[in-house]
Amino acid sequence: MKRYAPATERNRDPIAEVLGETLPASGQVLEIASGTGEHCAFFAGRFPALAWQPSDPDPDALSSIAAWTEGLANVRAPLAIDAAGEWPVVQADAILCINMVHISPWAATLGLMAGAGRLLPMGAPLILYGPYRQQGVPTAPSNEQFELWLKEKSPYYGLRHVEDVTREATANGLALQRITPMPANNLMLVYRRG
Repeated sequence: MKRYAPATERNRDPIAEVLGETLPASGQVLEIASGTGEHCAFFAGRFPALAWQPSDPDPDALSSIAAWTEGLANVRAPLAIDAAGEWPVVQADAILCINMVHISPWAATLGLMAGAGRLLPMGAPLILYGPYRQQGVPTAPSNEQFELWLKEKSPYYGLRHVEDVTREATANGLALQRITPMPANNLMLVYRRG
């Protein structure tokens, strides 16, 4: 059964613009925390030369991803992957993760960085999207309110500092290449395997 995330239609085109400048021309993109599957379906249509491997730890999300991507020749069946756990994937030419880092325990981000460090070949990108804090940059009031809502859901959730995420990326052989401001006070962070 298809699930819907209202923000997807608002952010998918700006995200796709950055992806067009960042993704390889061919190969496999592993999406961690695919959620509803709407992004994967849209990007698979936008970048047909790439094979897309969606994933999510939630069974309901996996059903939604399958529904959204049904019939798309360049999308593989979704995998049950918890970013903090073992990954049943041996290869990826790029990894994409949208709106997971702030709405999961920090262990998921640690697992994401470790997995990217293991799987990505030299020069390949890890691409993150979502709301982040940056040292010396005021956080938008809407993001402050969003964080309060996140903390009500779980004390383990919250906006992460780019500097903390980058420290963990660096520890796993990934270098921050680019920070792109996005609509609605979000950022895209592009790391590359060094």
